[in-house]
Amino acid sequence: MAAPPQVPLDGRTAIVTGASRGIGRAIALHLASLGANLVLNYYSGSADADLVASHLNSQNSDHIRAVAIEADVSSPDQVKSLFDRAEQAFGSPAHILVHSAGVIDSKYPTVANTTVEDWDHTFNVNTRGAFLCCREAAERLKRGGGGRIIAISTSVVGGLFPGYGAYAASKAAVETMIKIMAKELKGSGVTANCVAPGPTATDFFFAGKTEETVKRLADACPLGRIGETTDIAPVVGFVATDAGEWINGQVIRVNGGAVIT
Repeated sequence: MAAPPQVPLDGRTAIVTGASRGIGRAIALHLASLGANLVLNYYSGSADADLVASHLNSQNSDHIRAVAIEADVSSPDQVKSLFDRAEQAFGSPAHILVHSAGVIDSKYPTVANTTVEDWDHTFNVNTRGAFLCCREAAERLKRGGGGRIIAISTSVVGGLFPGYGAYAASKAAVETMIKIMAKELKGSGVTANCVAPGPTATDFFFAGKTEETVKRLADACPLGRIGETTDIAPVVGFVATDAGEWINGQVIRVNGGAVIT
C-alpha cells in the first residue's frame, strides 16, 4: 500500500468564509498546512484577511497560495462572485467550502427581549448566509471525490443556554439543512457536515461576557478550560481530507465535553 501523502489537500482549493479572524482564520491556516490553496472570505477587517494571505503567500515562492476576497455572504450575487473569483484565482472549481462567517447578539437577550431587527440580522448572516454559500457549493464544488461542505455551527444548539435563542435557532436551521444536503448530494462525491464548537477563546466568544461568566463556562467543561481555535481547526481539517470521506451528514460537537448531546 502506498504511503499517504504528506499534504493531503495538495492541489485542492478551499473557500473559508469569515477567515480574517477567530476560528475561521485558524481553519484557513490549518487547511493551508495540509496543502490547500485558500480563498479567504471576509466582510469586514480587510487588513486582517490581507495579513493572513500575505503570511501564506510568503511561505511559497512558486505560486500564490491564498487570496483575500470581500463578500457579503447574505448576498446571492456576492456569493456567486466569490466562487467565480475562486475559480479564476486557482484555475479550477473549488473542492472545499468551510462556512465560518457568523454573528451573535452580544447582549444575550432572552427571546422575549430580542428585537425583530436583531433576530433578522442573526438569521440573515447565520442562516441565509449558510444557505447561499452551501447552495452555491452544491452546484460548483469539484465532483468525483474530495468535495467537502463544512458548516461551522455551535454546541449551543445542544446546550440550549438562555440568552442564545436567536443564535441557537439560526444554527439549528443550518444543521438540519446540512443533514438533508448530504442526502441530496448522493452520487456527486461531495459530503456535507457541521462542526459545532463549544466555548472557544476568540473575540467573538468574549464579546459581552464578564470574567466570571468565562470562568463559569470553563469550570463546566470536564477538561477545566474553554477551547482554543487550535482545538477546532484540526477537526475541520480531518473532515476536509480523504480520510474524512466516511463522515457525511453529521454534526460533530467539539467542546471538550461541556455539551454532550
